[in-house]
Amino acid sequence: MKAIMTVTGIDHTGIIAAVASALAERDVNILNVSQTLMGEWFTMIMQLELNETVSIPDLQQHMSAVEAEQKLQIRIQSEMIFHEMHRL
Repeated sequence: MKAIMTVTGIDHTGIIAAVASALAERDVNILNVSQTLMGEWFTMIMQLELNETVSIPDLQQHMSAVEAEQKLQIRIQSEMIFHEMHRL
């Protein structure tokens, strides 16, 4: 299954490393990534590929430790939501 992850927060060293490491712990593949700074704000969008053993709710729960540690907002949604929105 493919998913879209958004990450936002005040910019600081180590955000990408923390997020990527946590994803690797769950064997989640990063297919595409876009990140930018908007003033002091770090923003990142990732396209992910999850294997059959990882669900979006489980991954969101796993990423909550990164959110707290790095002071970020991380949201994960099925890529199908975006496909369906544009089909209407």
